[in-house]
Amino acid sequence: MNLTETLKDRELLVDGVLLKAFRDTVVLPDGEESVREWIEHPGAAAVVPLFEDGTTVLLRQYRYAPGREFVEVPAGKIDAGEDPAEVAVRELQEEAGFAAETLTPLGVTYPCIGYSNEVIHLFLAEDLSEAPSGTDDDEFVEPFRLPFAEAVAMARRGEIEDAKSAVALLRAGAEVEARAAKASGKEA
Repeated sequence: MNLTETLKDRELLVDGVLLKAFRDTVVLPDGEESVREWIEHPGAAAVVPLFEDGTTVLLRQYRYAPGREFVEVPAGKIDAGEDPAEVAVRELQEEAGFAAETLTPLGVTYPCIGYSNEVIHLFLAEDLSEAPSGTDDDEFVEPFRLPFAEAVAMARRGEIEDAKSAVALLRAGAEVEARAAKASGKEA
């Protein structure tokens, strides 16, 4: 069965600094028409730092739209022409104050498929060293270290409610577990 919806008409509702909002008229698979309102987003990258001592760095950050603080992994939007890995490296340094020698892709996630085309590229950062930090002028974050296993457990328990951070931590945890299983000869 073909489930594809075909664009018939598009109206730009908001032309913002970061986002654009559209109202599209689409033709449904059965030939009927419907309206889809959605947000265009430039994409982002998120990174889970993993230190040799088994710790990670997370951030506390206030988010305006929900009106509260969240615990998150370092992340940021992709600027035009920027590679997602470059964004991960930049955000790790700016927000957490670390540089990584090794960056492992963990795939992508689409955090809000019902109303946005945003895609977030996820990475695991290793072989870390301190680097000068410096967030954007309008960005305030509080980095803190904790055991990596505890951060993954927090994501599993639902204590990390930010979707990108929970998915990034769960995938990083799966990557670390797969490596450990391979090293012990117990691959699944």
